[in-house]
Amino acid sequence: MGKPVIYITRKIPDDILQPYQDSFNFRMWAGVDVPVPRDVLLREAASADGILCLLTEKVNREVFAAANNLKIVANMAVGYDNIDVDAAREHNVVVTNTPDVLTETTADLTFALLMAAARRIVEAEKYISDDRWKHWSPYLLAGSDVHGKKIGIVGMGRIGEAVARRAKGFGMTILYHNRSRKNQTEQELGVFYTEFEELLNKADYVVSLVPMTDETKKMFDRKAFQKMKSTAIFINVSRGGVVDEGALHDALTENEIRGAGLDVFENEPIAADHPLLQMQNVVCLPHIGSASIETRTKMLKLCLDNLAAVFDGDDPITPVT
Repeated sequence: MGKPVIYITRKIPDDILQPYQDSFNFRMWAGVDVPVPRDVLLREAASADGILCLLTEKVNREVFAAANNLKIVANMAVGYDNIDVDAAREHNVVVTNTPDVLTETTADLTFALLMAAARRIVEAEKYISDDRWKHWSPYLLAGSDVHGKKIGIVGMGRIGEAVARRAKGFGMTILYHNRSRKNQTEQELGVFYTEFEELLNKADYVVSLVPMTDETKKMFDRKAFQKMKSTAIFINVSRGGVVDEGALHDALTENEIRGAGLDVFENEPIAADHPLLQMQNVVCLPHIGSASIETRTKMLKLCLDNLAAVFDGDDPITPVT
């Protein structure tokens, strides 16, 4: 019996694959920054025993119907809204993700984005690069303090807890909202459970770390932004679909909130002429929450270890299904 065929939807370094070469026959899309075309994915899936994919790939019923030999889809992300989990179950396909290994790195980025938006760091860098810095004045590019303020974390999962630990170091009051209350986290980190609307009313920084579900879709709508302080800054490092981007733009334009920091968008990559990109009080990043060399390597290795476990007849390490 030949080695299982694993199709990888983006080019990854050979040295990461090398330890697994004896176990698998790898086929890989050659693009580094370009997603695999849909027709290529469907064609490759037809003969694949396993798929290692990114969030950019929609692994839906069409893919599962085409892939008669498929045993596992290893998703290189914590979220898996790009995969039709119900269809996977119907076709007896295991789905795995990559939790834990990216928690601290994503929390670093979340807090960095919060700091950048609060202290107008990107705007200040552009001020110099545009050769506009001619004089110093007391309120030149004055931003908002972070230390001692209230942060409201919506979604107190692993990453939310890691962000809370960072906020604690800044002497912040930490509010959180979650679908279930976390008593142990409250005791360990000194965080306060708060209903969603109350959190919006009280927080100086509202941080979205919720998964993308039917319940969270566009939960940050115009009503939500109107409940925030006029001095509040909104941070999203979860999924773009949890935000009504038009409502966010309106809230910023009408000074209902002070600013925003966004790592994710409803449609990615975001169009260059998107209204949010034209706003000075918005810091936008290209979905790089877990993008450190160390963490991305750990994520890939976890995907490969999940593949190895399944084809060795063992339970997957981090199963979704």
